[in-house]
Amino acid sequence: MARPGRLGVGIIGAGKVGAVLGAALRAAEHAVVGVSAVSEASRERAENLLPGVPILEIQDIVERSELVLLAVPDDALGELVAGLAKLGAWQPGQLVAHTSGRFGVGILNPVRAAGAIPLALHPAMTFTGMSLDLTRLMDCTFGVTADAAMLPIAQALVVEMGAEPVAIAEADRTLYHASLAHSSNHMVTLVAQASQMLREIGVETPEAMLGPLLRATLENALASGESALTGPVARGDVGTVSAHAQALKEYDGGAGGDVLSAYQAMARATARRAGNRGLLRPEQLNDIDEALGAEPKAPEGN
Repeated sequence: MARPGRLGVGIIGAGKVGAVLGAALRAAEHAVVGVSAVSEASRERAENLLPGVPILEIQDIVERSELVLLAVPDDALGELVAGLAKLGAWQPGQLVAHTSGRFGVGILNPVRAAGAIPLALHPAMTFTGMSLDLTRLMDCTFGVTADAAMLPIAQALVVEMGAEPVAIAEADRTLYHASLAHSSNHMVTLVAQASQMLREIGVETPEAMLGPLLRATLENALASGESALTGPVARGDVGTVSAHAQALKEYDGGAGGDVLSAYQAMARATARRAGNRGLLRPEQLNDIDEALGAEPKAPEGN
């Protein structure tokens, strides 16, 4: 017997996020009635994670669904929603949720105007588009935004997918998303830079060297915040900071020029935060700023 409150779900966008969330909703006994998939990769992903679910045109999916999940790139969301509204596709009482971190429910105003219910459900997780993401959902949170009366619906859907809902105000969505992108995306860049430098000086497996350090650093930072801060900048070790900056300046001469600028920006930010916590005196902050040197100019034409 089907559980009460089960919905017919349509997935628009079988990218890494849409296919995984569709599979999670299916595991909660909702019926996935259709999925849109254009590229070969998205079709294969749909077949793997949503076997037996028909691949349909977008308008057909909306027509058949009680819950429409819009898992499309941020810049495509507004145009898609407005285009479907012009076609009269949205239905009164229908739930329409998007997975964008940047937007709240304002971008779904055409949905609201048609009498449908707008929801914003953004998973604070990076996806591979494989089944292992379903396990990761059990340990992640979603930033959810909805009208006050509809917030329990958004929260319930997230809980059914195995995750934890956290309410984010409409006006705070962009800052919320920036905080996640700044931490997660830039971490990948920093790790890639560090791995590249280690590999180029002969370390065959940089991940084996960086892994224990970075895992411990992340755990300490999450547990203790800025009290976990260590290293030459926080210690006011100006000589080491100066040596780093010089070595990276020489290194960047043949490596595309992005490592020094990243080090300088993060070191200056670290110094300011250490100063605010009373770990560095004003003169030490000034000395570190001088030791870091001038920020490199972007190449002409960029």
